[in-house]
Parts: sequence; C-alpha cells; structure tokens
Amino acid sequence: MSQPYYADDAVTLYVGDCRDILPSLTERPDSCVTDPPYGETAAEWDRWPDGWVDAVAAVLPPSASLWCFGSARMFLEHAADFTGWRFAQEALWVKRNGSGPGSRDRLVKLHEWAYHWYRGKWSDLHHEWERERTTANRGSVRKASRSAEHQRDGRATTWVDDGMRQPRSVTYVVETPSVRYRKRHQDEKPLAVVEPLVRECTPPGGLVLDPMAGSGTTLEAAVACGRRAVGIEKDERSAEMIVMRLAQMGLAV
Repeated sequence: MSQPYYADDAVTLYVGDCRDILPSLTERPDSCVTDPPYGETAAEWDRWPDGWVDAVAAVLPPSASLWCFGSARMFLEHAADFTGWRFAQEALWVKRNGSGPGSRDRLVKLHEWAYHWYRGKWSDLHHEWERERTTANRGSVRKASRSAEHQRDGRATTWVDDGMRQPRSVTYVVETPSVRYRKRHQDEKPLAVVEPLVRECTPPGGLVLDPMAGSGTTLEAAVACGRRAVGIEKDERSAEMIVMRLAQMGLAV
C-alpha cells in the first residue's frame, strides 16, 4: 500500500504514477477533476498516460462525474479512452494571453476546454453551480409562450426573477500576476476556473480526486468550497510545490 506524501483532515497527496497508486486507495472518491498531459508537444512531461481513465473509473462509484481539461485534438485522439462514459457538457476558459509559439499558419490559441463526462444516472449525480448575479431584478415575470396544438392560445408562464442566473459555459479569467509566472507548474490552471467544476460534481464534504495533481489547484479548490481532496502527482518536485501551496493556506505544517 502506498504511503501518503502528505495528509491532513482535508487533503491527501501521493507521489507516483496514478495507475500504480489508485488500486491501493482505501477511501473512495465521489468525483474526479483533472488536467492530464495533452500529448501535443515535445516536452518530456507532456505524455498522455495510457490507461489513466480506466484506473480512475475503477475507484469511482457507479454514478460519477469526471471533469477533464484538454484540447479538441486531445479528446478526438483519445475518444476511445472514455468508452463507458457519457458526454454531458463542456466549459471553455479564455486566457489573458495566447499559448504556444507564434506561427503564421495557425491561430494563436486563447482557450482550453473542460469536458464533463459521467456514468450512471444523471439524477443520481451531484450538481451545484454557484449562480451569478445579474444587473437587474425584474421581480415576477410573465411571458407568453408558444402553445402546443392541444393547448389554448395565449398560454403564459410566470417565474420570479431573483437577480441571479445560471453561470455561462465560457469563463474569462484575468489574474494578476498570471499563474504562468508563479512557476509552480508548467501548465497550471487558474483557481477561478477549477473551483466551479469541483463544486459542480462533488457534494459538500465529499471527496474529489485529481490523479495528475500538477500544481495542486484542484486540491486548493476543494478546500475553498468545503470539499476534501485526494491528489496524485508523479513528479516529486511538483508535490513539494503543492505542499508549499497548502502551507500558504494554513494547512500544511
């Protein structure tokens, strides 16, 4: 059985390959939010770990959510890895600056996707989006709607506008300083992008898994929204950075 590299009441962190460590987990996660290597560059760390989806699936409950960051190219190339999962929805986050080298034959990439996969019954899953405030509260709203042939004409619907709305699928993130210049990880995701996904699929007090923890953003997001987290990181130096990050939150000692 693998021994944790770090553990407290909210976060447990392991160092090693998730495909080796996941079978020995004693506590079962409720969900998974992760950012795997896309396998699109020549960088040594950017290698798609074959079999990671199956390894994660083996420790999740029969009805579970998997939020996975990636590019359209990544999901197209590895679609077979998600066999047994259903696609639910996607979120798009727009970066402050483009990524990748300048090129005259390609667009500058300003976005990344997060795809929501699930298995089991949708109604059995936890869903919790933090609603956003709008500019106006119109009180009770009465709006005419088209009627089906068997219904009377002029049917109207009424609802209460409480000044809140469901969040949109596109997130614009402007962080100062940019996470890129914090040098915690080569592909760190902003907390503002990850936290809503953790909240959406993990019940309060529940356990979210990140099998490729990277900079530890999923772990911090879990703590920030009242969840627990278990992370696995292959690179020990990155794990050290995660523990330092947890210390800044007042967790690690």
